[in-house]
Amino acid sequence: MQEVFDNYKDYIMPTYSKFPLIFVKGKASRLWDIHNKVYLDFFPGWGVGNLGHCHPKVMQAIRDQVSKLIFIPNNYYHLPQAKLAEELIRNSFTGKVFFCNSGAEANEGAIKFSRKFGKGRYEIISFENSFHGRTMASLAATGQKKYQQGFEPLPEGFISVKFNDIQAVKQAVGNKTVAIMLELIQGEGGINVAEKNFVLELRNLCNERNLLLIIDEVQTGIGRTGKFFCYQHYGITPDIMTLAKALGGGLPIAAMVVRKEISDCLGPGMHASTFGGGPVVSKAALAVLRAVKKEKLLTNAAKMSEYLFSKVNALKVKHPLIKEIRGIGLMIGIELAQEGKTIVEKCLQQGLLINCTHENVLRLMPALNITKKEIDRAIDILDKALTG
Repeated sequence: MQEVFDNYKDYIMPTYSKFPLIFVKGKASRLWDIHNKVYLDFFPGWGVGNLGHCHPKVMQAIRDQVSKLIFIPNNYYHLPQAKLAEELIRNSFTGKVFFCNSGAEANEGAIKFSRKFGKGRYEIISFENSFHGRTMASLAATGQKKYQQGFEPLPEGFISVKFNDIQAVKQAVGNKTVAIMLELIQGEGGINVAEKNFVLELRNLCNERNLLLIIDEVQTGIGRTGKFFCYQHYGITPDIMTLAKALGGGLPIAAMVVRKEISDCLGPGMHASTFGGGPVVSKAALAVLRAVKKEKLLTNAAKMSEYLFSKVNALKVKHPLIKEIRGIGLMIGIELAQEGKTIVEKCLQQGLLINCTHENVLRLMPALNITKKEIDRAIDILDKALTG
């Protein structure tokens, strides 16, 4: 263990806060560390593990594709990418897909697309407490100063306004505005949920002013909220949707989905991603989408969401430390009256992995195939941590 820790210290840049754990194996919602201790994972990779760890269908798809073709550049055709794009569109809205590698990259693509679409209009309105990535433009769109400090000057053309405040949005719209960009559930901002009327008014405003509505589903997409995509709870269709995290089942793939009527705005040579939508990651992502449907994981997510919310609400009655509970589906935030770091550490000691965001919001995002028995175990550990 010490050799691993020393190697990280000597050879890897310290850009992550780390727990002193070395994991060596994962299956479904369980992880094994180097000492063979088992952990229940209720926060699999910021939402990467919607199917849990090492889902059999995803592993099978990866093995099959690796044995045939690992890489082919995007100036040629290949079957996995074609099938994946078709499946994404079948489960979302009529559009076209651009494939890349990460959520930040997908959001950068959406920003570039907006500027090309705008023909001189370039300003994008985003929201306080939002998070859209750590590359320069996506960082500028992020509505949290703590992530931006030290990286100024940021690219111009981004305005941050209060979340769920339609009047603030209308006041910010000007003759240079081209798009409105938002997460329907602000993950890194504390699990803040967009109000339905607010989203409907945003859609109407975009229609009236010829603005693009960009929905960042990097964390909410691929079944996290009990539907394939979170926007489907709101009765609207975005102009652009960005995806990543859960799409590849653990492998790095992201996508920008653009409404078909405007999708040819970017032509050959205007945007690219060398590894975007390669054969292996596309085959893995296709297996993810098919597993979600075949195993009826949206139905299970909705049922387990109801059960988990009931358990968490019972904790709220028992523990005055809990101020508020928010979320949709299996994306749940528990706001505390104090910082949550100690609670996370106590859960970790008892074999439960959770997260704390925005200093005092515990974040639970278990896999879509989570069971009642696993939820009971997690709640029991969390109960003890809150009692302590």
